Amino acid sequence: MNLSLINIEIGVALLGVLVLLAGLWTPPNRRHLLGFCTALGLTLILALLVKQGVSVNPITDTDSSSGYERDGLAVFFKALFLLAGILVTLLTMGFANRLRTGGAEVYALNCFALCGMLFAASANSFVMLFVSIELITITFYVLTSLQSHRLRSLEAGVKYLILGAAASAIMVFGIALIYGSAHTLQFNLIADGLAAGHMKQLLLFQLGALLLLAGLAFKIAAVPFQVWAPDVYQGAPTPVTAFLAIGSKAAGFVLLLRVLYTAFQVQPGGPRLLEPTALLSLMAAATILFGSLCALRQRNLKRLLGYASIASAGYALLGIVALNERGAAAVLVYLAGYLFAIIAAFTVISILTPDDEDEDLSILANLHHRSPLMAVTLTLAVASLAGIPPLAGFIGKFLLLRAVIEPTATFPWLVGVALLGVVASLYYYFGIIREIFWGTGQWWTEKEPKSARIKLADSQVVVLLICLLGMLVLGLYPQPLLELATDAVQVLKLAN
Repeated sequence: MNLSLINIEIGVALLGVLVLLAGLWTPPNRRHLLGFCTALGLTLILALLVKQGVSVNPITDTDSSSGYERDGLAVFFKALFLLAGILVTLLTMGFANRLRTGGAEVYALNCFALCGMLFAASANSFVMLFVSIELITITFYVLTSLQSHRLRSLEAGVKYLILGAAASAIMVFGIALIYGSAHTLQFNLIADGLAAGHMKQLLLFQLGALLLLAGLAFKIAAVPFQVWAPDVYQGAPTPVTAFLAIGSKAAGFVLLLRVLYTAFQVQPGGPRLLEPTALLSLMAAATILFGSLCALRQRNLKRLLGYASIASAGYALLGIVALNERGAAAVLVYLAGYLFAIIAAFTVISILTPDDEDEDLSILANLHHRSPLMAVTLTLAVASLAGIPPLAGFIGKFLLLRAVIEPTATFPWLVGVALLGVVASLYYYFGIIREIFWGTGQWWTEKEPKSARIKLADSQVVVLLICLLGMLVLGLYPQPLLELATDAVQVLKLAN
């Protein structure tokens, strides 16, 4: 492989190794500098990626023999992953003192998980797909149970390990069946075989494709493979939950886009050896309804956002079901807006729960007096997640619904299901806002809500301001992002 193609991945991996080694000689009172160095290193790598994306034609940067491709879609998701890694690192800086093992391991493991996400963005073969997913998943096994002295964290890690291993086994068996029928693992060669009608064992291929989609559905927490999400979100350390909510989910979606639109050539008028649209439509509808309805009765903030993230996966699936360029671009825009909203929400939760145990909605009471910045940021974050204009979440959901409504879409009834989910989400998201401004506190332990001002670390202020700015800018001025997303999905060769 041409190592210059993977300089971004090499840089992130080396950064993780250096931070891990530096943690051995850094005294405890100065380990916060490791987080600063990690965030600075990721920022420099992001700047290098942006420079390469502008100065080099990424569509020509391909190594077919290794299943790696650096095109517009890869560059877009790599930038998304690196930005998420920077924000999560800054969030972790304010959380590291709660970890008995110190912060160096968390920063390093975040880099290793990020490296897997970067490889997933460029995966052009099932070998690269599986290796990148396993690098992400195995790293999160460790991160989820990092607070092993907490029963909930240990339980979350065990659940994620068992269910994740089962999903990986299903996926690799599906890949084996695809290889047995197509005799290749390269996406472009499989697409050529489908287009030419050379696929001999169609039933074997379809079964393998179904098992592969089941494994990817686990990664994005789509029904019926969503059972792990609420428990893992609740039990994992809050920064890990934030990274899992956006990083792992976005990696699953970029792989879905690659597999369906590049390897399987699923598009109007294309080869019909595989018909996943009906299945994905039902999955999207069930995911939206399950996540929205289960979130209605939740009092635990992290568990509520866990169910809400399931519904978010259902909304993003709408863009894939649409089978057109607008739908694919809408997925990218939606994930970009989701990044700022979900990290902002988990940042506030991390600050308000120093013992990482009491995450009841009542901890938000009187937040507008205790920390106006946190109150405004969390209010806008949940409003963005609910799809309220003029925030980034509204643009993403609007584009997804428009893609499904278009005449080329096959299942317009999904719009009704999606709107029902939006209505349900208004109830539980605005329940959070109600607690912020009108909550009465924890009535079982205190007579009135807390009034002491909350002191924020510099890193936490930076995260909140970046997320606040991101939600507003992408919502008020979405055209540049939409153009970037539209250019990125050109490599998928979908209908306009």
